[in-house]
Amino acid sequence: MKTKKIIIIYFSFFIISCNSQQKENSEKNNKIENTENHKKNKDSIIDKMSKVLTKQIQFGYSVSNDVTDIKHYQFNDDDIEVLENECSKILLSNGYKSPTDEVFNNRVNNIFSTIHFNKNISYINLFDVCKKTASFSDSDGFRPNIFISKSKKLVVDQLLLPEIINYEELYPTIKDIENKVNTKFTSNNGDNIYVTRWKDVSDLDQQRKKNIETLVARNMYLFNDSKAHFKWLILNDETFMRSLVTTFGYYDDNELNKWVVENTTFDDDKPKALDELFWNKRCSGTVKINLEVFPILKEIIEPNDRNYFEALKMYVMYLMEEKDKRNELSLQDRAKLLAHLVYFGEQYRYDTNFNNKSYFMQRIWMRDLDGSIQKEIVKNNYYNLPDYQNLYKKSEEYQDVLVDENGG
Repeated sequence: MKTKKIIIIYFSFFIISCNSQQKENSEKNNKIENTENHKKNKDSIIDKMSKVLTKQIQFGYSVSNDVTDIKHYQFNDDDIEVLENECSKILLSNGYKSPTDEVFNNRVNNIFSTIHFNKNISYINLFDVCKKTASFSDSDGFRPNIFISKSKKLVVDQLLLPEIINYEELYPTIKDIENKVNTKFTSNNGDNIYVTRWKDVSDLDQQRKKNIETLVARNMYLFNDSKAHFKWLILNDETFMRSLVTTFGYYDDNELNKWVVENTTFDDDKPKALDELFWNKRCSGTVKINLEVFPILKEIIEPNDRNYFEALKMYVMYLMEEKDKRNELSLQDRAKLLAHLVYFGEQYRYDTNFNNKSYFMQRIWMRDLDGSIQKEIVKNNYYNLPDYQNLYKKSEEYQDVLVDENGG
C-alpha cells in the first residue's frame, strides 16, 4: 500500500512537471513568436519609411516650367501611414499623452462634427468639409487635407516627410539619391522643366520647425487640454483656430469663442462674417446656433461701442429681408436666432449706461409680413428667454419710429 502511494505521488509529480515544462515551452515559444513578429513589423515599417522617403526625395520639393508649378506630389496610403508613425513619435517625445479610444473619438466627433473614417484614417478636406472622398492634391498644389489617425490618436496636416524630419541626418544614404536628382530637363513638347530639390530649399529648417510646433500644439490643445499650447495657437495658427468655430461649429471652449468674437469685424456691410459666427450648418444638414456669443458680447461691449449695435441691428434686418431667398436656415433655426438677437439688443435700450436706440424687437414685426417668425417664437415659448414677452409688448411704443426710418 505504501509503495502504491509512492508511485501515485511520483506519477502526479511527473505530470505536474510535464505540464509546467509544456507551459514554460509554450510561453517561451510565444515570446519568440511575438519578438519575431515585432521585428518583422518594425522591419516592415522601416522598409516602407525608406521607400516613401526615397520617392518623396526623388520627386523633389516642387516641379515647374518657365511659368508656374506644373506637377504636384500624389499621396497614397503608404505616405499617410509613415506620416502618422513619424508624427506619433514626435508627439510622444514632446510630452503628448495619448487619450483613450473613447475620449479621442468623442473629442473628434464633438470638434469636427461629421467624420469619415476609411479604415484607420479619417480626413477633412478643407475645400469641402462634407466631402466623403479624399482629395490628395489639386491643380494649385495646395494640399487640402487634415488627417485624423484613429490608431495613433492624432491630427496632422497633409505633410511630406522632409517637412517634419531631418532626413539628411537620420538617413545619410539619402544624400546620394538626392544628389542624382535631375534639376533641369526638357519635356517632350520642348518646355524647360525645373526640379527644386528639398536640400535647396533655403528655409526648410524653419518650415520644419513650424510644422512640428504646429503638430504638437494642435494635439496638445485638442486632446490634452493644454492652455499653454492654446496661447501659442492663437498667435501662430490663427486660421486653424478660427476654423474650429466658424467652419466646424465647435462652441464648447469659451476662451476660444471669445477670441473669435473679439477678432470678428462687426460691420453692417459684412453679414456673412456674422453668419460664420452665429451659426454652423453640419454635414448632416442640421444647424447649430452659437448661443455662447451673447454672454461674450455682454462682457466685451462698452457704452461707446456703437459698431456692435449697428452691425447687430442690420444683421437682424438681413436675416428678415433674405428669409425667402436663402435656404441655409430653416424657419425654426432662423426664428430661434432672431429671437435671441433681438432679445439681446433690446435690453440695452433700458440700460441707462447705454440707452441704445437701435430698436431691435420691432424689426421682426416690421419685416415678418406673414407672421411666420413670430408664430414660431411664440410656439417655442419665447425660447425661455426671461421677460421676452413683456419686452416685446413695451417695444410697440416705437413702431412708428421704425416706419419713419424705413420710409413709411
